[in-house]
Amino acid sequence: MQAKQLFALLGGVLLTVLLGVLPAVAARSTCSVGAVEVACPRDPVGPDGRAVSDRFTFAHRPLGTEGEVVAHLASMSGVITYPPPEHTRIVEGLVPWAKAGLMVKDGLDPGSSYAAVMFTGDHGVRMQHDYVHDVAGSATGASWLRLTRSGDTITGYESADGRGWTPIGTAVLAGLPATVQVGLFVTSPGDLTLGSAGAQIRFTQASASFDQVTVSGAAEADWIGSTVGESGTTDWERLHRAAGLVAENGVLTVTGSGDIGPVGTIGGAPLERALLLGLPVLVLVVAVVAARHRGRRVVVGATGFLAGSLAAGLALPAGVVATGIAGGSVLPVDAFTWVGVIVGVALLVGAIAVLAHALRSWLLTAAVTVVPYVLALVLPAEAGDWLLRVTPAAGFAVVQTAEEYPQVLADYSPAVGYFPLPGWAGLAVTCAFAALATVRRPSPGTSGWWRSRYPDRPAAPGRPGSAAGTGHPSAGTG
Repeated sequence: MQAKQLFALLGGVLLTVLLGVLPAVAARSTCSVGAVEVACPRDPVGPDGRAVSDRFTFAHRPLGTEGEVVAHLASMSGVITYPPPEHTRIVEGLVPWAKAGLMVKDGLDPGSSYAAVMFTGDHGVRMQHDYVHDVAGSATGASWLRLTRSGDTITGYESADGRGWTPIGTAVLAGLPATVQVGLFVTSPGDLTLGSAGAQIRFTQASASFDQVTVSGAAEADWIGSTVGESGTTDWERLHRAAGLVAENGVLTVTGSGDIGPVGTIGGAPLERALLLGLPVLVLVVAVVAARHRGRRVVVGATGFLAGSLAAGLALPAGVVATGIAGGSVLPVDAFTWVGVIVGVALLVGAIAVLAHALRSWLLTAAVTVVPYVLALVLPAEAGDWLLRVTPAAGFAVVQTAEEYPQVLADYSPAVGYFPLPGWAGLAVTCAFAALATVRRPSPGTSGWWRSRYPDRPAAPGRPGSAAGTGHPSAGTG
């Protein structure tokens, strides 16, 4: 490649890195205690090393290595502040993933291992453990829950009458200590609305009353009400209903808010945020260079691969550092994921370089790659997802590291790093378009009819498919 083309690619790489830093600077957050600025709190980390949300109210007491807790749900209610469509008043009700039930937990530290069975606002009975695991029980009919411990094995049950029990699931919590905390918990995540103004979350709260609560396998002890994580501090809780435990006449009423589960992009920045702005720019630069290059296609693809790997390899760590300096946090991922994103971006840029070289048009390449990607960020979710499935822009999915969890309500759109196809599938779509574009076609001035009838003769001059401009295929020198 010529020196000016290499300098253009280098400029694209540097611009990608700069645009990777920009979202962190724009989203800079500060925290203070009084007049003193302090580091903003980070999300707790769960047993598998991922960022989690662990905020709830817990009525608890100790439990040994063998035992169980049983409880009957007498009632469950809640409030939702300023829900759509009017956003003008506080209403009674439960959000779909409000939770109330029984839990075994390795202490009270946020992020510690746990297993729980629960009733939910609109998803029936569930058993969940260690933040990411979720098993569905019955949709309706149950009003009793039971949670048993045998060493590291926790088993959840449900019942309609407290006598016949149906198992929901079993969790193995490796390394549980001899004494854990067991009891009743309640939490209620924010009410999420997605619109033109972005994601908006409103405070909610849930309360559950349990009676006929029994614990076996431990000495008799008083129930202790605790708020796990940063919860119970809102004006609503201070002025109207505080989070905590109320015990009266054998009924334990627990009130709380928050969530227990993996953190989505609302709770932290995904790693790929550093590429969401810069990668389309890099693709555009590479498309211009590739479309004008007259060398071998393998060279074009290899150059695109190197440009993509260099851009991703620099932009990702720069984005992480900038986010930390700005007071934010990046959702942690393992080294394998880092390498996967860098290699995926390199393959994507290489494939788009081949596509541009085959089309001989950077403008057409941009129209089928960058334009659908940009439209997907601003169009309604269904239209955007369709574009990112059936166009060469599907390959942008290689940047995704954030995971979608059915039990966590969040903004799962391309604007925050979620794509409708897995990275490998999106890359396969882009490569298929590139391969299709490279299929050799007749050169300009050569008729497909002439080649099929006279394969040994050169293309005749003049009008395609005619000799000496006569319009008759048999005329000419022969």
